Amino acid sequence: MAKCFSTLQFHPERCDGCIECMTACAQAKAGTDDLRFSRIRILPSINGSGHELALCRQCADPVCVMNCPSGALTKNADTGVVDWAGDKCVDCLLCTAGCAYAGIVYEAEVGHVSKCDMCDGAPACVAACKNGALEHRTEARLFNGFAEKEDMFCPGLAACHGCNSELLIRHTMRMVGPDSVVAAPPGCIPGMGTVGYNGQTGAKVPIFHSLLTNTATMLAGVKMQYNRVGREVIAVALSGDGGTADAGFQSVSGAAERNDPILFICVDNEGYMNTGMQASGVTPYGSWSSTTPVGGAMQGKRTEAKNLPVIMTMHNCSYVATASPAFLEDYYAKLAKAIEVSKTGMAYLHVYTPCPTGWRFPSSMTTEVCRMQVRTNFVALWEYDPENGLRFTHKVDRPEPVSNYLKMIGKYRHLSEEQVAHIQRTVDDKIAYLDQLTKIETHAAASAH
Repeated sequence: MAKCFSTLQFHPERCDGCIECMTACAQAKAGTDDLRFSRIRILPSINGSGHELALCRQCADPVCVMNCPSGALTKNADTGVVDWAGDKCVDCLLCTAGCAYAGIVYEAEVGHVSKCDMCDGAPACVAACKNGALEHRTEARLFNGFAEKEDMFCPGLAACHGCNSELLIRHTMRMVGPDSVVAAPPGCIPGMGTVGYNGQTGAKVPIFHSLLTNTATMLAGVKMQYNRVGREVIAVALSGDGGTADAGFQSVSGAAERNDPILFICVDNEGYMNTGMQASGVTPYGSWSSTTPVGGAMQGKRTEAKNLPVIMTMHNCSYVATASPAFLEDYYAKLAKAIEVSKTGMAYLHVYTPCPTGWRFPSSMTTEVCRMQVRTNFVALWEYDPENGLRFTHKVDRPEPVSNYLKMIGKYRHLSEEQVAHIQRTVDDKIAYLDQLTKIETHAAASAH
């Protein structure tokens, strides 16, 4: 199996040119603030409208390594870093001629070439960047750890192009594994062929088609039967927001109140996308849908979305968390906790999964839409359990304006400035409310100890 490696990602739109990253690099590599010793360079862009990055990209097929006649440069098979061996270097500088990113340069102060070595997996430049313009992407460990595990769904599911739901369920069930049983109420997930059609099923584990109204209850009963016959399985619900927040809420609420030992995952694409893009209880204010049209009498949905994850914390079930497919490390960490919790109590995961078809944006933009949800605080990533309370897992202290998110999506194209301002206030109020919950829970936990 091929191996993936961690890397550094540069977000030029967040960079203000403060060069704190360069100072941190010079300190880490030479113990000085002299920027000549920095192995990272922040430069003005060619058109003068921003900043660009000169840094070793640790290329998968490095030209510098191929150009090196003495073998001083090698691609490390364990870390992915392009290593430089000073005792082999002959100072020919052919490596600098071959690098398209100015990632390896001759450093006159020390008399040889220098390049980024990723600081042994803890880049000092990333820690110094206050704006998040530099990001250490470590998702490669997920591929390395799970790529060899069996996909619990067959190839060729009939999902729409760019469907986040398919991405999510494949990742989820790869971790959950074969010792599981799945409930899937009417919606996009069974609609793509997971439950099956024409006498065949798209799942490699037992999967059944519950009703919109009773998914959690049916799943809890199936789990009890497995327990009765002495077989340990993970009972998983893969439900859309309609089968969770609306018709199915009484079932979910009852299971949470009883703390039934199940893992309930709400795949939230903000509406009934499989049956005609109707609005649901978690469809946000202002959204176009087939039941909240845009015209002279109505400008999208008039009411606010239910904050369903927070509602679930009020049930005191064993674990509640929000997640996004664009932040898979965060999701995998929460999923691992949820799987373990579901062996003795109820775990609830609410995953925000944009729908290109129903939301009217290009399928190639799905992951970027997910990212922008979090960057603007339209979606907050947090987790909760009764003992430790609520805590953010990816706090965004300097969010982008919510308008940057709304303008990416066709179902918000009609919004007036007043509506956008209203949504911004709603987002700000939601984050302020979550902040208060974290403080309340932290104080309660401290008092208890």
